[in-house]
Amino acid sequence: MRFILFNLVYFCLHLFLFESVAPGDDWPEWMGPQRASEWREDGILETFPEEGLRIKWRKPVGLGYSGPAVVDGKVFLMDYVPRSGTVTNNPGGRARLEGEERVLCYDATDGKLLWKYAYDRPYILSYPSGPRCTTTIENGRVYALGAEGTLSCLSTETGKLFWQRELTDDYGTTSPIWGYAAHPLIDGNLLYTLAGGDGSLVVALDKKTGKEVWRSLSARSQGYCPPTMISLGGKKQLVIWHPESINGLDPATGRVKWTVPLEPDYDMSIAAPRLVDNKLFASGIGQVGVLLELDPEEETAKVLWRGKAKNALYSVNATPFVEGEMIYGVDCQSGALIGAQLADGKRLWSTNRPTSGTERRERQATAFLVKHKDRFFLFSETGDLILARLTPSGYDELGRFHVLEPTGECFGREVVWNHPAFAERCMFVRNDKELVCVDLSQKSSD
Repeated sequence: MRFILFNLVYFCLHLFLFESVAPGDDWPEWMGPQRASEWREDGILETFPEEGLRIKWRKPVGLGYSGPAVVDGKVFLMDYVPRSGTVTNNPGGRARLEGEERVLCYDATDGKLLWKYAYDRPYILSYPSGPRCTTTIENGRVYALGAEGTLSCLSTETGKLFWQRELTDDYGTTSPIWGYAAHPLIDGNLLYTLAGGDGSLVVALDKKTGKEVWRSLSARSQGYCPPTMISLGGKKQLVIWHPESINGLDPATGRVKWTVPLEPDYDMSIAAPRLVDNKLFASGIGQVGVLLELDPEEETAKVLWRGKAKNALYSVNATPFVEGEMIYGVDCQSGALIGAQLADGKRLWSTNRPTSGTERRERQATAFLVKHKDRFFLFSETGDLILARLTPSGYDELGRFHVLEPTGECFGREVVWNHPAFAERCMFVRNDKELVCVDLSQKSSD
């Protein structure tokens, strides 16, 4: 009996100690677990030290807008290594490059390259600086969508190829002018991705084989908005926003439940819709924004309000964060971070400091928002990591640290448009030259 009690106490103590030091969630896809833009890990610093944050490692990489994913101590990233051609950022025209598109896997501790998978892929794109999509990691597999529609499924351990699809060939279409940018979504046994073509704008594939399960919708272009899974009244809906409308689909069959017209300028449906209770907010360039009230029983979507010139906010590259009765996000036209009321879109405050670093307005400015407890980490297009509080009363900046140099270009200014990953008590982020790991653990600031 004494032996049993001893082992029980030992087990409980071991479990307690393990839980007390266990890391938080991995960052298995774009915007993190459940694509919630929330970092749940403990032991994270609450202020930035005066001497700055500690860089754990830097590793060279190729071109890419895609952000990293982090799972089981490994960092996964896509990039592009050109052999010929010139990267020219013409918003209305495509440039041609020849080169290799790659999926890379690094050790999160020291940045050691564990494996790479590469394939030849010509680019004929506007802003051709590499892949756009963050890899999606699930159950020992990495799903990677390239800028020209190459969709690959690989082993997370070795990089071995399980299956591959060429979306443009399979569905008789061409890549959007700014490339495939809608991050693939895994839910259950299915992978959802925007393919394009007549009747196949969105397709559901068997995640293990790549075989098509269903196809649905048509539009003049795929757009760039990732498939979004929501849950209403215990029932799931797949939300697809393409350049002509926003739609709710049955995830199992692709049957369209509801449709609301929503047409952004230049076919730029990009930012993911955000759900709070039964209300869905979506916005884009051209002062296009809407708040919908969804009824899961009637399978309807009612428009509560549409945005006007001086209310709401109109996100482009970065998905806004919706919390309670507030929307926080970067407005396309002004480039400002705005706090607006969800109920009616009324703007409560606005500041350009998180994007331009001053109060200067910059079109299509970008800052990626990730919440951690009662504050936010913002990664700015300037290459700065910012710690701030966002509340209905305003923006309160608590710290700022310059992580890496902007290597891209937009409207004549230098930018870095790459969503970071937060895991292992660190931030992982890249530009077109390097992948960086920044220590954000509490001990680093003690």
